[in-house]
Amino acid sequence: MRTERFLARLEQEPERPSVRDVPRMSRTRKALFGTTVLLYAAIVVAVLVTSQLVRVDWQVMLFRPYKQWPEYHAFLDYFVVLGQRAPTAVLVAAWLGWRSWRQRTLRPLLVLGTSLLLLNVSVGAVKIGLGRLGPHYATEVGSAELFAGGDIFPSGHTANAVVTWGILAYLASTPRARRMLSLLAAFFALGVGATTVYLGTHWVSDVLLGWAAGLLILLGLPWCEPAIARVENTVLEYRERLRTARGRTAEPLRPVAVRSAPQHDDTATPDPGAAPAASTTERGSPTPAPATRAHHASRPHTVRAGSGSANSASGGGRRSTPERTMQPSTARFGPHAG
Repeated sequence: MRTERFLARLEQEPERPSVRDVPRMSRTRKALFGTTVLLYAAIVVAVLVTSQLVRVDWQVMLFRPYKQWPEYHAFLDYFVVLGQRAPTAVLVAAWLGWRSWRQRTLRPLLVLGTSLLLLNVSVGAVKIGLGRLGPHYATEVGSAELFAGGDIFPSGHTANAVVTWGILAYLASTPRARRMLSLLAAFFALGVGATTVYLGTHWVSDVLLGWAAGLLILLGLPWCEPAIARVENTVLEYRERLRTARGRTAEPLRPVAVRSAPQHDDTATPDPGAAPAASTTERGSPTPAPATRAHHASRPHTVRAGSGSANSASGGGRRSTPERTMQPSTARFGPHAG
């Protein structure tokens, strides 16, 4: 398909209203949100009391999956990038920016920005507060490695994969697209979390808490929809005020009246006794005309044959010789031939 046809088809596509399919906090969503909160708290408590979950963390770390299956190490090193915040945010923001332009609404970008803000605040606060060390920096076997200056619990890669790819499903406009994007987001979230455990950069409990943290943000986004709508209305109103202000300050230019100079007739011979012509300005006051007229070099000069000294020598008589035009001489110096 040619590019022109594709762009023309996009321009003819009807725009969807920005208020369509906005998720709400239904009973099912509230139940899922409450269950995830309980799971989140249970994981944190299990790590704080050094329960069986911490023992599983150590068993998997000492098993060292990256040494058991080294042939997957190179591929998974690249796959885990799908959980990093910078590249995934740029990709998703580009897609949502195009949707915002097509639908004439800021909601997709505002939802993405709100979710990333909540992710950084919630996950970052727990990371700094608990200060857990990663598997590669562990100092005591069987210890939870808490309050040691680390920043690895919960897993930021995992939570970011859940939120960033889950936003696509959250903003889907049709049920079919929502199901497909939900499966895609689940695949990336599960894959990134398992990859961090394989590479030995996170404990198993880190990944479990990262999944719960990302899911809490997705489930709680409908509570933020009224604030997102107010921000969007404020931005649009401010833009309209700027356009109105620019329209008032921009005044149309008025045309300037220009008088053309009087046309002189080169063929007319001025009367020596006549007074110089006067031109009139816009205010009506006469101004004297120039005393001399421009000389045109292209005008030929006429002379009479037999005039000058030759006529004086012959007695000053005039011969009835017709006037001729003086032409430039092209003859060479010297005697004439013949």
